[in-house]
Amino acid sequence: MDASEQKRFSAADYVIFALLLVASVGIGLYHALSGGRQRTTQEFLLADRSMSCLPVSLSLIASFQSAVAIIGVPAEIYTHGTQYWFIGCSYILGLLIPAHVFIPVLYRLQLSSVYQYLELRFSKAVRICGTLTFIFQTVIYMGLCVYTPAFALNAVTGFELWAAVLATGLVCTVYTTMGGLKAVIWTDVFQTLVMFAGQLAVIVVGVQRTGGVSEVWRKVQEGNRISSLDLNPDPTERHTFWTLGVGGVFLMLSLYGVNQAQVQRYLSARTEREAIRSVYMAFPFLQLALALSCTMGLVMFARYCGEDPSERLGTRSRDAMVMYFVMDMLEGLPGLPGLFVACLFSAALSTISSAFNSLATVTMEDLIKPHFPAMTEARATLLSKALALFYGLLCLAMAYLSHLMGESVLQVALKIFGMVGGPILGLSVSGCSSRGPLHRGGSRSGSRSGFGVLGRYREHRHWRLRHENAAVQLQSGQHDGCCPRCTQQRHAEPALWPEEVLLVVLHVVQRVQLPHSRHHRPDHQQPHRPYEGGRRDTRNHLPVVGEAAVLSA
Repeated sequence: MDASEQKRFSAADYVIFALLLVASVGIGLYHALSGGRQRTTQEFLLADRSMSCLPVSLSLIASFQSAVAIIGVPAEIYTHGTQYWFIGCSYILGLLIPAHVFIPVLYRLQLSSVYQYLELRFSKAVRICGTLTFIFQTVIYMGLCVYTPAFALNAVTGFELWAAVLATGLVCTVYTTMGGLKAVIWTDVFQTLVMFAGQLAVIVVGVQRTGGVSEVWRKVQEGNRISSLDLNPDPTERHTFWTLGVGGVFLMLSLYGVNQAQVQRYLSARTEREAIRSVYMAFPFLQLALALSCTMGLVMFARYCGEDPSERLGTRSRDAMVMYFVMDMLEGLPGLPGLFVACLFSAALSTISSAFNSLATVTMEDLIKPHFPAMTEARATLLSKALALFYGLLCLAMAYLSHLMGESVLQVALKIFGMVGGPILGLSVSGCSSRGPLHRGGSRSGSRSGFGVLGRYREHRHWRLRHENAAVQLQSGQHDGCCPRCTQQRHAEPALWPEEVLLVVLHVVQRVQLPHSRHHRPDHQQPHRPYEGGRRDTRNHLPVVGEAAVLSA
């Protein structure tokens, strides 16, 4: 980007950005010095199971609403229209099922790691496989979350890229290591409010400077940005009701049902009822977050209708254009650009702090404690903090690799969660759906085939998605109308992954061998006996879907 086109921060912008970082560290320091001072793994990893529903619900939002979403969703709407907005339909079932199926099962077992459940239902090998898969997924994703806002800020303002990455990673590592999950949740609450405030400021000022609500609406309509509900069953279409509304349910289940970062928040609640309430409270906030991001994309389109800002920006990256739009709209309003940057980095901090804490939890509970059962509580707590620190430093290394990803950050994020979420969700659903012991060989073959089908799916070029790219295209000559240069072009690109989660879940569930087959009974387990009275064996009589749904009603 040419130096003359770069937007500059004012002193007020730097102050607001710095206040975000200082406040986050301050919250971590407060929780490090208050209460039990993070001296037990129960307090450090699960907040002493003492959290109420409101902070837990806002923390669920903050973990979901990463910088990838704040930048990626407006870029998606700007480029392809509002079809993606229909993913909000999936939030209903995507939250109801975890609330009444997964939470009752996991909360009553008093587990620290969701992968402990896989061992109870399958075997230790499946538990370790799930843990390593989650670590792989989360390490890659947290690098993307740190790099995304830093790249956008650097592309538009010239702010030093790696200074922003380093500041974000170190601040997050400090307050996560000092304050544990309780600090993570309360900083999430603060950062969620900052996120909403930053997006709202951009929308209000953007609408005003574009000519008002009616003018924005006129331009997005004439520019074919308002998409109708597409019921086309063709799975190669980029976005339809089936891929977003149905595939999105499975994506939500993989995030809110069996993802360790989210499950850990449920387990930190004071009671099971508080955990369920937190999911219900999260629904309107999730819809608000989606609406703000999509509206930003529409206002961005209305602002640049008939021109291509990528020429001034010097890059075709739609993600960088979102940051350029923000700085363009808020220019001359000291403090507001800093507020949006604080919003962007709040989203990054909330996501990666959740990642650090959950990674420390699964590493300790699933990989270390089983081999060192005599480890003292003090040593386990110290090691948990060291693990959080280690993953914080690893995040910085992964941020360096993220710049090699040449796709939209939203697309990369959906790929990461789709690739891993499908097999793990399939195993968890299989475990929750049957009372009896399940065959570990079947679970392993199912998970392997789940990952395998993704690889094969990506290899075949004829499975590439078709979509309408309604992005601004510059054409020569004079034109009439509001959006003379907006033309729709047909493209094919690799699939977005909500629908791939659906494919993998079905494939894994199909391959897992259920206990009704007498040929698949593990030698080391006793024959399954029906549930009798109030007695429940920890392996053969775990809470299951039907029972959990009745008990939680």
